[in-house]
Amino acid sequence: MNDPKNAAAQMTEDKKDHIMESFETFKDYLGDQVHKGEKLGLDEEGLRKGAKRVGDYLAKHEEPRNREEKVLNELWNVANDEERHHMARVLVRLADTTNK
Repeated sequence: MNDPKNAAAQMTEDKKDHIMESFETFKDYLGDQVHKGEKLGLDEEGLRKGAKRVGDYLAKHEEPRNREEKVLNELWNVANDEERHHMARVLVRLADTTNK
């Protein structure tokens, strides 16, 4: 997975809005990124680290745009680092099953 700051900087606002408009499109995007990471040879731990970086970035720089993202954002913000690692692992699994 790319560095979230670089990926966001290269993304148009329209593209970002499209990805964040619904939880389904957000999951689809994450699923695409997970599959790209798998093709690059990232193992589960590498994918989890990437998902955690994305979660950290989103929590600091993006406003949730739907109920599901709001719940994830609130959970992320109250979780400690270990809990965020677990949440990232679960998000990778969720994203991985999305686009199969």
